[in-house]
Amino acid sequence: MTTTTGSVRPTAPLKSAAPRLRSPRRRIPVRPRRSILLTVLTGVVLVYSLLPLVWLLISATKSQQGLARSFGLWFDGNFDLWHNIGETFTYQDGVFGRWLLNTLLYVVVGAGGATFLAVLGGYALAKFAFPGKRAVFAVVIGAVAVPGTALAVPTFLMFSKMGLTDTPWAVIIPSLISPFGLYLMWVFATEAIPTELMEAARIDGASELRTFFQVALPLLAPGTVTVLLFTTVATWNNYFLPLIMLKDPDWYPLTLGLDSWNKQAQTAGGEAIPHLVLTGSLLTIVPLIAAFLLLQKYWQSGLSAGSVKE
Repeated sequence: MTTTTGSVRPTAPLKSAAPRLRSPRRRIPVRPRRSILLTVLTGVVLVYSLLPLVWLLISATKSQQGLARSFGLWFDGNFDLWHNIGETFTYQDGVFGRWLLNTLLYVVVGAGGATFLAVLGGYALAKFAFPGKRAVFAVVIGAVAVPGTALAVPTFLMFSKMGLTDTPWAVIIPSLISPFGLYLMWVFATEAIPTELMEAARIDGASELRTFFQVALPLLAPGTVTVLLFTTVATWNNYFLPLIMLKDPDWYPLTLGLDSWNKQAQTAGGEAIPHLVLTGSLLTIVPLIAAFLLLQKYWQSGLSAGSVKE
């Protein structure tokens, strides 16, 4: 041990320097770049989409004489919308109301049933493994690629042998099949329903039926509403299938009924009623617009966020 001469000053212990906290960097908000060309194209598409609706709304306010004497995109001197609506529902003993009820029947039973079957099938295909699953996938994709008009004639021949033509079942039963809705629910259920959540429900003693209705079905609400709107629009606007299946005007939907009104002016002694056809067309699209506005709140994603802790 070595010693040194002189007084030894005790050295104070070195204090560790406190770490300096870095101030968080301020994020500079990035403003989206505005494209004049994209804005112009969007405006053109908007005008192109709304122009027929505006023309229909304006034309429905005119009488039959007002349609001939006024400009198409502007109102006539007389506002006859309410009179046209009343005449539409009373013309030919109120057959328009019967067509409206028929359309509602086809939509509620056909589109509603198609949505329910698509939800059941998509959930089963997404969350259960079984032999032949790939074959089912190939069949579904193939069915999506086949247009409905290509199957209308074979469907008519089959239904005629079964004695179901000229009945509501001839329109309802084909409407129950929606390959696109099944595929959409299959893809949506794969991502929307965590497998851990289903396993937790099974551990708690829930049956498969209860797991589907209380756990899976609420998570499938956005996809279900989307499929419901697609099937509703397809059934509401269906024209070709009722055209070849139905002969009795009492079972016509709105599309076929309004077409018969439009064509009656071409027959001998037929009455031209363009103002009623236009008013009926306006009344036909009002329920679809209302359905889109009322159901748009269900179009949201992330309903299962936070339900599973990883």
